Amino acid sequence: MICISIFTSVSGLLIIILERTNFIGIMKALGARNRQMRYLFVNYALLIIVRGIVLGNVLAFALILLQKYTGIITLDPDVYYVEAMPVLVNWLWVACIDVGTLIISALAMIVPSFVVSHITPAKSIRFE
Repeated sequence: MICISIFTSVSGLLIIILERTNFIGIMKALGARNRQMRYLFVNYALLIIVRGIVLGNVLAFALILLQKYTGIITLDPDVYYVEAMPVLVNWLWVACIDVGTLIISALAMIVPSFVVSHITPAKSIRFE
């Protein structure tokens, strides 16, 4: 799952950078450094990732609460000895997975952000 999220995040970052080539050229022409531009795009990508983590957690906890209070997923009591699938949330594991995913995704964003360094202001502003 983390590999898929990293691949999606990296490709999303590259798409964002390529769509904003003109903006990058203008900012560099105005004096922005490569490090500042990389920082800007990595932070924007991390904001998108955080939104995805929060939305995923809300959806997952809604499904867990639905199962806990309604027992919507039933099991055969003769085989499993319970009528409904039990649920238990370990908040420490949830927090560790969320933070770990965020850290790994942030580290994976560093290498693709160097694409910004290869964009020259003259070429990017010329092609509008």
